[in-house]
Amino acid sequence: MCSQQQLTDLLDEAAQSGAGLIIYPMEGSEPRNLTYSELRRLALHQSQLLLSCGLTKSGEILLLYFDSQLDRIIWFWTVVLAGCVPCVLPALANSRDGHAFQFRHLCNLLLDPLVITSNILRSTIFADSHLFRVASVEDIEATGPAPVDCRGPCPKLRPAGATPHAATDGIAALLLTSGSTGSSKAVCLTYDQILSAMRGKLAAMPLSPGTSLLNWIALDHVASLVEIHLCAMLTGLNQVHIPATKVVADPLFFLHLITREGVSRTFAPNFLLHKLLTALDAASPDQLRDISLRSLEYIASGGEANNVKVCARLTEHLLRLGAIGPDIIRPGFGMTETCAGAIFSSVCSTADIHTDNEFAAVGTCMPGIEMRISPLKTAEADCSMLDNGGPQHGALELRGPVVFRRYFNDPLATQEAFTPDGWFKTGDLGLIDESGNLRLAGRSKDVININGVKYLPHEIETEIEQASIPGVAPSFVVCFAGRTVGSSTEEITIVYQHTYDVWDADARVQTLGSMASTVMKFTGSRPRILPVAPGLLERTSLGKLSRAKVRSAVEQGHFQEQADIDAQAIKAYRVSQSTEPLGGTERVLARLLVERLNISEIDVDTCFLATGMTSIDLIQLKTVLQREFEITDLPLSTVITHTTIRSLSSAIQEASPELMYNPVITLQPIGSEQPLWLIHPGIGEVLVFLGISQYFENRPIHAMRARGFNKGEEPFQDLTDVLTTYYAALRNVQPHGPYAMAGYSYGSMIAFELAKMLETDGERVAFLGSFNLPPHIKTRMRTLDWTAGVLHISHFCGIITEEQSDGFADELRSLPRTQQVARVLAASDQERCAKLALTPESLETWTNVAWSLQKIGWEYEPSGNVAQMDVFYCQPLKVVSRTRQDYRDRLLSRWVDFSRSEVRYHEVGGEHYTMLGPEQVVGFQQVLDAAMKARGV
Repeated sequence: MCSQQQLTDLLDEAAQSGAGLIIYPMEGSEPRNLTYSELRRLALHQSQLLLSCGLTKSGEILLLYFDSQLDRIIWFWTVVLAGCVPCVLPALANSRDGHAFQFRHLCNLLLDPLVITSNILRSTIFADSHLFRVASVEDIEATGPAPVDCRGPCPKLRPAGATPHAATDGIAALLLTSGSTGSSKAVCLTYDQILSAMRGKLAAMPLSPGTSLLNWIALDHVASLVEIHLCAMLTGLNQVHIPATKVVADPLFFLHLITREGVSRTFAPNFLLHKLLTALDAASPDQLRDISLRSLEYIASGGEANNVKVCARLTEHLLRLGAIGPDIIRPGFGMTETCAGAIFSSVCSTADIHTDNEFAAVGTCMPGIEMRISPLKTAEADCSMLDNGGPQHGALELRGPVVFRRYFNDPLATQEAFTPDGWFKTGDLGLIDESGNLRLAGRSKDVININGVKYLPHEIETEIEQASIPGVAPSFVVCFAGRTVGSSTEEITIVYQHTYDVWDADARVQTLGSMASTVMKFTGSRPRILPVAPGLLERTSLGKLSRAKVRSAVEQGHFQEQADIDAQAIKAYRVSQSTEPLGGTERVLARLLVERLNISEIDVDTCFLATGMTSIDLIQLKTVLQREFEITDLPLSTVITHTTIRSLSSAIQEASPELMYNPVITLQPIGSEQPLWLIHPGIGEVLVFLGISQYFENRPIHAMRARGFNKGEEPFQDLTDVLTTYYAALRNVQPHGPYAMAGYSYGSMIAFELAKMLETDGERVAFLGSFNLPPHIKTRMRTLDWTAGVLHISHFCGIITEEQSDGFADELRSLPRTQQVARVLAASDQERCAKLALTPESLETWTNVAWSLQKIGWEYEPSGNVAQMDVFYCQPLKVVSRTRQDYRDRLLSRWVDFSRSEVRYHEVGGEHYTMLGPEQVVGFQQVLDAAMKARGV
């Protein structure tokens, strides 16, 4: 039995049920009701008219294009009853630019199909096309058995008795995939596949008698066709269809409709769940009075990652409104090739909310499908490190009767879609967790690689959405990777729809700054940001933005006008707000900073440390300034403490080798949140904190730098000198608490002692952090000598490897210090030494500072206690412990003896020397920020 005949059997059986369609119009509130029996009679009549026109024969492909869901449904069944193969064409963009390419592609792919549409769409969408045979339903209905003039005076009719395409045998329907440039593939769906899919869906989510299914997606999408339309017919239930614009514009109407129509199952991707949550959070009791969700059992969700917190909070609202819970929201995974959802999660609220995962699992397989995770190919191997997944992450592959068998008229694409042993390659990355649930990590081609660190676009999009940035239209944000000419790494591109007036420069710039800051905090990379006007980012029939299509539009220059407007508005704003350099020194500094930071301009009062400057940039700037202004030795502390063009210009003009020592280095000067004090590690320098300080845009960051780096300064000789100097400087900048401070490694000891001093003076230390240091350090300090110092600094700076450091120790100790330094530098990475401006003199001075601090630690014994402690730990040094867990349990746990409350431990990425490095700093800052907020800081 052919697939068309089997689909007609489904329609025949549904016609006996008394149920049917409830179609809500675009305007107004009263729906049109059409029973399945009436649908059958109407479609049968239309099919007889269609066949009598002589435009098509049994087995041919008919391409349907309508702007009405009712017309799509009626003509889908008309084509099926005519023995032909229906293919519903998705809505086309307002612009005709891409129509010619897409029409040419579809005409060739579908073997010159007949297009059936309305008169008005034929005269608009297809008016300029001479590729298709086009017939309007009005002509078919009006002329009856007479042939239809489908394309002007010379209609292209097929000869009578033509043999139908053998290629369509066994195909029930064709559905188009969403090709980013119009090069869609046509998925062949058979009746057996559709029936297996419907049985599997109903087994995973059984439907209660007397309820209905609610849909707002066009019939060209597989979820609309199979999960709602055909499943409702198979179960003899009503199906409710509503335009997507009504749901998106008024999410509460969505809930009122569920109440009115007794809906048990519907669909909502994450963006709509977020809209529902926002609407419910703001709703008054009067707005919710008539909502009763007693019939609601499932909200299937797919197409984009589901945020666990959004799902959990929305579930609480739905349960209060009477929904059957607790796992109402059902994240899932499916594709056109699997007849929509085929993997579903039934534990979104009861399990996901108790894990640390930001995004919900998509669940386990329904009957009719199997999944496996296959190791990635060598070229994709880096992607396996996503989400710290290690070897568990891999390529998601599927098989079973629910999975399609071929793409229509595309044997090469079909061959490439399957493994040699018959599994379908989805193109998605993921892992199967310990509970057997699939967790997706994105599509392999979507992964963004920034300086070797991998990011997933949907995570960045979610981060922006959750920031609720003024000027950004909710759920209209698209993120993808790009690479500019000459760039050595990918860059993050963000396209968003703006809500401000196009020429509101203040709002535009504020939105730009907030979005750049949000993305930098998450990724450590400054993004390329493009705002576009409303109406330019169009959603798919599923309701999501196509990342591939937006990226293609950007690359092809379709948004160039928007980019030009943005550039003009920002330039005008900066001209109106900027303060011109007053003299030659300021002008030179402005030029040097623009070149160093690779930006278009910088205001004389802007803190350049907050513009993405790295420690290497800072050191190189120091070297450039010395050369440009003919200064023999400009202390790095001068550059760090004078962080605007105006203040640095004054410091340069007064440059003197004799400077008064001030331990406080302000890395981030502005913000309304409580300041954070960071204490240097055992090498005495604060540049290690420069990266993390850039991700606290609303929190002042101060760091303590050891004495001895500048000419004429003597390093510290005892702990009392360190503490009294730092304590006085700290109280001078921040006279009263509450205080927040943390130390990196050796600095943890100093932070602990300063916290005790503050508490003794009646001040409150609200947050005290230790970055990877146990309380007892004397034994470790006594194993270190001057040679160990120079090697640790060299390893810390990345000019030698850990293996080199271990191998050099015995060789260097027999040499004078000057020769030790020369030997290390000779074996170092010369390019990095140049970037860091490391000379024999500067490295020896630096080692002397570190050596003085190490000797102070020889006699240190912790005593007393503080109110509380937070310990951040990573992979320790090999000489200290083999694993981070052993390090925590055996050494770091001793902090409990010196805290009056329970010590909180926070695991972070990286190793002891890299925990604040470029690849770890973003994650570290997020953990640190969360720990501080948990303490009320």
